[in-house]
Amino acid sequence: MRDATKIRHIKTRYKALAPSLDERSRRQWAAAEALTYGVGGRRHVSLATGIAPNTISKGLAELRERREHPRRAVPARLRVQGGGRKRCETKDPGLAERLERAVCPATRGDPESPLRWTSKSTRRLAEALGGGKGGVGPRTVARLLKDAGYSLQGNRKAREGSRHPDRDAQFEHINARASRFMREGQPVISVDTKKKELVGDFKNGGREWRPKGKPLAVRVHDFMDPALGKAIPFGVYDVAKNEGWVSVGIDHDTSRFAAEAIWRWWEKMGLRHYAGARKILIMADGGGSNGSRSRLWKAALRDLATRLGFPVHVCHFPPGTSKWNKIEHRMFSHITQNWRGRPLVSHEVVVNLIAGTTTRAGLKIKSGLDTGHYPTGIKVGDEAFEALKIRGNKFHSDWNYSLSPEK
Repeated sequence: MRDATKIRHIKTRYKALAPSLDERSRRQWAAAEALTYGVGGRRHVSLATGIAPNTISKGLAELRERREHPRRAVPARLRVQGGGRKRCETKDPGLAERLERAVCPATRGDPESPLRWTSKSTRRLAEALGGGKGGVGPRTVARLLKDAGYSLQGNRKAREGSRHPDRDAQFEHINARASRFMREGQPVISVDTKKKELVGDFKNGGREWRPKGKPLAVRVHDFMDPALGKAIPFGVYDVAKNEGWVSVGIDHDTSRFAAEAIWRWWEKMGLRHYAGARKILIMADGGGSNGSRSRLWKAALRDLATRLGFPVHVCHFPPGTSKWNKIEHRMFSHITQNWRGRPLVSHEVVVNLIAGTTTRAGLKIKSGLDTGHYPTGIKVGDEAFEALKIRGNKFHSDWNYSLSPEK
């Protein structure tokens, strides 16, 4: 039985029995439930009933005492209802309101609160409320926050910036174009640059299985090693075949580097599937080395079309929607999972970890090191740009266009 189901059953039983239990029988009943539950019983019974773990521990001690000394008389005295130490909020009626001001200083009109720019842990909140000996402690703060409807939460990526009025229409356009290309047996690829990675014995997020007590030692500070540099993975994902190529660059993430990665995909993987191709569709983000406003990107695509021998069609995703690019969730996410917890100590390690990425859905990835140099700051003048003869689509020609081989 899953923990959630067990906790729900304990909660149901407690609600039914609680009115007829006194203080002693309540903690001993909770202790018996914890024993029945097994490992983690005290914590889970506490979650289900709201009885403090220390109280359940006391009940466990009483059950153990009764088992070891069955003839010993049970004390007749019981604390009267409402007896014992009063809760902090009872002694200090304004405590809950002061706590809420400390948690949300900006929204509660206190911009000068010292907690505005600090981590709001229960310990810090207790200190801000005058904690210490005889004062409010972290556990009390946690209980009051829970009672007030607060919970521990992380950040959630939800804001995409301003929503372009043609965003949905562009999504529909991309889908229609990709579907038509695939029905005709023409290649459809999704391209993007993955996050640059420092090469060396640096910490990499995530964990992997290792002998207990022997974590892999890495550097304390993430300063780039001049001898090893960085890795720039540019990926090409074949939507129809569920295959991909990643060029690992060592210089700069430029449009020429991006176009070269697409050409390498064609040589290593694409040509085998699309030997009779007449055109290709590239789906790309709106910014970066493959941005919709980059003249160098279009010049590099013209050269690519000439090398391929057929037109290159491009569809860009609207601003702020890069997460919808298929390469992000169909390829890059799996690469990140595959190398989690492993320092990328060399370019060879980066290439091999990328190439070793597979999924149950059959994803296959090949990778190679691109040692070429791609200088930045290259400009494409007006005359050269006009000579590209870019053919824009009727719908958003800035996002949807094609380039033919140079004659």
